[in-house]
Amino acid sequence: MKNSLAVKGLSMSQAQSISNLCNQRSRDIASQLGCINNASKNINISGETYTETKGIAVPSNVVELLKEKSRLHATQAFLMENIKAKERMVREIQSKDFEFSVEPPKKPTKFSKEMPSPLGEEWALHPLTKDEYNEYLEAEAYASHIGQFIHKGGKLDKLRTELPTIKTLEFIEIETGKKTPIKINVHHTSEELLTLHEELAAIHRGYEQKVNYFKSKVKNLVTTENARISKERANIQAEINELNSNQDLEYKNALEKYNSEYKKLSQDFETKRQEEIKFAANLKIEVAERFQPVVDEFLKQLK
Repeated sequence: MKNSLAVKGLSMSQAQSISNLCNQRSRDIASQLGCINNASKNINISGETYTETKGIAVPSNVVELLKEKSRLHATQAFLMENIKAKERMVREIQSKDFEFSVEPPKKPTKFSKEMPSPLGEEWALHPLTKDEYNEYLEAEAYASHIGQFIHKGGKLDKLRTELPTIKTLEFIEIETGKKTPIKINVHHTSEELLTLHEELAAIHRGYEQKVNYFKSKVKNLVTTENARISKERANIQAEINELNSNQDLEYKNALEKYNSEYKKLSQDFETKRQEEIKFAANLKIEVAERFQPVVDEFLKQLK
């Protein structure tokens, strides 16, 4: 929208005062013209004549009055438009927001790598040869089943415990009040069961030694491999830590640079905006030549 704002000219307070004066005089003229009518009305009561409507003819200077009223309104419109234009200009400057065209650095995603998992004993069975694995299965079966038979709670252990308590003769009541003897034939001796226990125990120890040998071998293989895996995991973690540390440092430096640039440019923007506000606030109205006579006339009244 066009305006007549300039460094030199009419101040806003002067413009507002002159606008008010224009409005007042224009209203006076409007009142004067509003009273015009075509005829007067008189009424006669008991010989007395009374005026019911006073006749006010079109004044001889009606053309000049209308021109004056128009001139006053035009001047007032000019002044008010420029007062509003200045207010809009100041508001627009005040509402400006700082816009930073540079995108902020994106926070990086942490580096990660798949880690090898520690191994269990089942893994260590794989490096065994087929014969070794089969021998291990056989030894484990012999050691398990012979052990179940001879160990505490096993069948042989129960036989050896029961044997010394067996009686050579027992009685059973087949008919009421009559006991019938039962002859008991023991087919084991304590020595035989002990000999069997020692024989089976020796066999069990042999197979158990084989099982323990393979378990020890498996354990050593697992321990050695897990030590290697642990070292590999540590190396991978150290590499990841270094990558993340370098990346974080790079991001930190980029963010500091971004914030520094943002702060500087936003401060420059604010300084410039305040200067623009100050400049706009000091603007005056450069009165157009066509409105100057009315302004000059009222300026004399303001002094």
